Amino acid sequence: MDRSEPFYGPDFSQLAREDPEVAQVLLDEVARLRGGLQLIASENLASGAVMAALGSSLTDKYAEGYPGRRYYGGCEVVDRAESLAIDRAKALFKADHANVQPHSGASANLAAYAALLQPGDTVLAMALQHGGHLTHGSHVNFSGRWFDVVSYGVRRDTELIDYDEVRELAIRHSPKMIICGATSYPRLIDYSIFRGIADEIGAWLFVDAAHTIGLMAGEAIPSAVPYADVVSFTTHKTLRGPRGGGLLCTEELTQRIDRAVFPFTQGGPLMHVIAAKAVAFGEALRPDFKRYAAMTVENAAALAEGLAAEGMRPVSGGTDTHLTLIDLRDLGVSGAEAERRCAAAGITLNRNVIPYDPEPPTVTSGIRAGTPSVTTQGMGVGEMKEIASLVAHAVRDPGAVTSVLQRVKVLTATHPAYPRDE
Repeated sequence: MDRSEPFYGPDFSQLAREDPEVAQVLLDEVARLRGGLQLIASENLASGAVMAALGSSLTDKYAEGYPGRRYYGGCEVVDRAESLAIDRAKALFKADHANVQPHSGASANLAAYAALLQPGDTVLAMALQHGGHLTHGSHVNFSGRWFDVVSYGVRRDTELIDYDEVRELAIRHSPKMIICGATSYPRLIDYSIFRGIADEIGAWLFVDAAHTIGLMAGEAIPSAVPYADVVSFTTHKTLRGPRGGGLLCTEELTQRIDRAVFPFTQGGPLMHVIAAKAVAFGEALRPDFKRYAAMTVENAAALAEGLAAEGMRPVSGGTDTHLTLIDLRDLGVSGAEAERRCAAAGITLNRNVIPYDPEPPTVTSGIRAGTPSVTTQGMGVGEMKEIASLVAHAVRDPGAVTSVLQRVKVLTATHPAYPRDE
């Protein structure tokens, strides 16, 4: 078979002929990735194999249901893709059961709520302003509207989770489910403590591992799977796969989780994405992924240390994961302004609230920087020191844009995103 045929996979020349405007968008995005530093903690660079699966004919197939139990005919081929994804996820995470159909991390979280709770039930979760997620109880999200959410946070003095407060709140409010996991908490979470608190009050323990699942897969940090009843995750952050979500659970919750995904919260699964998830899980099962996960953590620690040396204070004093959260108040620069200055200098990161932030989320007193993408590009501790210097100069001196951008170009030229010879 001629594998350049459009029905088999992406054919850029055909796209360029038929829709040059969209083709130009794709070219421009690759140029953006290659021309700057990507420090968004929730982003990564998927492999060519992952993208080949995403651009395949599997996008055409409707497959409501699960392998061997579909509501459409002609699913015998896509069943193989989903079965591969399930088996690989179970092996990778040492889990009893895996559901690979959630379209996103938020979709996976919605299904976890649906499987374990009824509207109005009480939930204990990390506050958004202390590092949690919208789906952990924000009033603008379904979680905050449909459930009675009690929030825990971090201590003012250490900026670490206050496990004594978590236990006190759990005993006082008797939540039916406790959620741990975060989007901007740079330290390890002690899942054994959360498990003990959940057992003490008879609650479900749900871990949202969207950010750290790749680090768990690569054994760079402890896994949540042995402690949690349900783990949700995304496949596009530290796991370096396609944009999507997934769920892991104990054997006893298999049917409840599967029914919560389909038919309760989703319809037809995205079979091309599921095939790409299978590819990503297969990649994460290889020895080189462990080296990548370990390097991602090592790089984040080096980046935090480098930023601290530049007078930019890491929240909690450092990081144990793939991201660092930086308090900019001593510099007199808001997170929003720092984000703009860095963007002008070819550095992409995001403004982020810090614990007890006096500024609103649209402004913030901090920035968040992560190392998944630059680690994928082959950068190491030495480059992290250079990146820390670049970020600091861009944030402190708007007049340094040109010089910083030149240094960024030198760094990305030797460690490009999507090298042209691959």
